[in-house]
Amino acid sequence: MKKTLAFTAVLSCLSFNAIAQSYIGLSVDNYSGIHGVLYNPASIVDSNFRTDINLASVSVFAGSDYFGIDLGNAFESTEGFNIDDQVQKFPKDDNQFFVNVDVLGPSFMFNLNPKSSLGITTRVRAFMNLNNVNGKLYENIEDGFDETENFDFELRELSGTVHSWAEIGVTYARILMNGGDNFLKGGISLKYLQGAGSNFINAPSVNGEFNAETELITTSGTLTYGKTPGFDSDDVEFSNLSSGFGADLGLIYEYRPNQGLQENMDVVSHSDYKLKLGISVTDIGSISYDGSTVSTYDLDNAVHEDRFEDNDLETVLEEDYLGTEELIDAKISLPTAVHALVDYKFQRHLFLAVQGSLSLVGEGTEKANRILNTVTAVPRFESKWFSFYLPVGMRQYDGFTMGAGLRLGPLSIGSGSLISNYISDSAKTTDVYVGLKIPIYR
Repeated sequence: MKKTLAFTAVLSCLSFNAIAQSYIGLSVDNYSGIHGVLYNPASIVDSNFRTDINLASVSVFAGSDYFGIDLGNAFESTEGFNIDDQVQKFPKDDNQFFVNVDVLGPSFMFNLNPKSSLGITTRVRAFMNLNNVNGKLYENIEDGFDETENFDFELRELSGTVHSWAEIGVTYARILMNGGDNFLKGGISLKYLQGAGSNFINAPSVNGEFNAETELITTSGTLTYGKTPGFDSDDVEFSNLSSGFGADLGLIYEYRPNQGLQENMDVVSHSDYKLKLGISVTDIGSISYDGSTVSTYDLDNAVHEDRFEDNDLETVLEEDYLGTEELIDAKISLPTAVHALVDYKFQRHLFLAVQGSLSLVGEGTEKANRILNTVTAVPRFESKWFSFYLPVGMRQYDGFTMGAGLRLGPLSIGSGSLISNYISDSAKTTDVYVGLKIPIYR
């Protein structure tokens, strides 16, 4: 008999089929074009493009500190992928699960004049954050409680948010200063948001035990589960949409010792710098969903495991636990983050960038998504038609990562964790991106 409990259903409700940090490596390239606005809207002015047209790009970032996968052996094994052989488990009291899917649709940038540029972006995004999962409990759920021993568990500050939305953005960037060795530009992106929907959960404190002899699951505490109207995380549809607004802000300073004093602002240097510093704040804003259903359940009860065999979470909660339901206007916050960049030019085609991304959303924040905190060094060779990146970084919940990427004319492909995942026997995060565009260089 398969053994499970309400928490399993919670996880399934928060799962996302689309299985951070988008376009790692490409984002720091001086030939990133319209992709640059995703990290810093100031990047499109004084660029190497007359115009840059993105046709389609996809970036996926996913992982968990609960499990690590031996991808190297999985690829080399003649018997294919075996979850028991290639997956290690690292249960803790506060394991994390996360997914970030970022699709950049038809988008473009162009120069209004030598001092300013304009960009238009279309984007579809999906995030999942599940915070503070009791890994030992989850491990026993996976094993079906096969052991005959009793099991106690507790959950502290469990929270999770699944959110899918679309964006239409307008970016304006302008040269703010161009004199002597100093060059400064700024940019802003204003975004109209269309929310497809969200599921969210919160449980401040839950205690429980499984009795192997009676097969009863006894719990105490409260659990709040909410969903926006008509949203199904297993089948996302952009039909019943809610609106909101967002913004990105950015500044880029460049030290140009070879430039000399430029009194004529119409002279464009096209990234002729020795040192570049960038700072930006992205995803300021939220989406409000009117008429969202929020149910709060009193979990002080004992339920037989059979109740979860053929019933979903909502059925079990409604029939076996006391609960209250209310309609609210749920505001789902965007994954607001700050990004910093230091980029040093060794010679004409050789650069070294260090990029850091820090979430401004707390780990336990309700009704919100957050990125993983990362620091990445990106040595690279870049030219008009070809760039190669070798990103090396540190990621929250994972540690050391190393990847590779390239841009070959209109095609970009890469991963910030390709190499480390191949050589590691316990990779906890993975990412990949691919993009196709029409670049029109100066």
